[in-house]
Amino acid sequence: MNILLIGPQGSGKGTQARLLVEKLGLFYFEMGGFIRDLAKNNAEISKIINKEGKLVPDDMFFFAMKELLGEKIKSNNGILLDGFPRNINQYQILKNWFDEQGEKLNVAFLIDISEEETIRRLSARRQDSKTGKIYNLITAPPPDGVDESNLIQREDDKPEAIKKRLQEYNNVTIPLVELLEKEGILIKINGERPIEAIQNDLVREINSLIK
Repeated sequence: MNILLIGPQGSGKGTQARLLVEKLGLFYFEMGGFIRDLAKNNAEISKIINKEGKLVPDDMFFFAMKELLGEKIKSNNGILLDGFPRNINQYQILKNWFDEQGEKLNVAFLIDISEEETIRRLSARRQDSKTGKIYNLITAPPPDGVDESNLIQREDDKPEAIKKRLQEYNNVTIPLVELLEKEGILIKINGERPIEAIQNDLVREINSLIK
């Protein structure tokens, strides 16, 4: 079972992904973490990300990614993709590779929340200036003993910055969502509910596909 979780920033798809991985024995592929690891060992990618501040070209990114996935897709119950693909071009590259492996993307879940909810959740994030640890005043407040005077709001967690990222999501990812829906593999999940309720819906949908 190969699964894609997709959704706007703050939708909680990372949390849902980790819960599914534990339950189903899937290999968890998270795009952001993978790119950061690549940058540590690849000077060219490090230059693109850290010095030029650009995105890694799709072909270069997937060349490295498919080596990892090629090993994992045969040794696990499937792959759970979080953050990739995020546009139609990346999806076509992934789809072609799945075809070569005799595999397919079985289902894509859209964890859907409103723009207002995205802004509410992300603007509540605070970072401890001393430890670097990130908290959320709504969903994961700092524990007792944390000096709140050390908590700061990062520039990219302010409403205007969040709106810019949402605009990019709408421009780049919504066309992919529409394509996945047209292909009949997209399932929308209401993300504005408790974590457990969302997880139960995901597991129920997956079990129905397995049967």
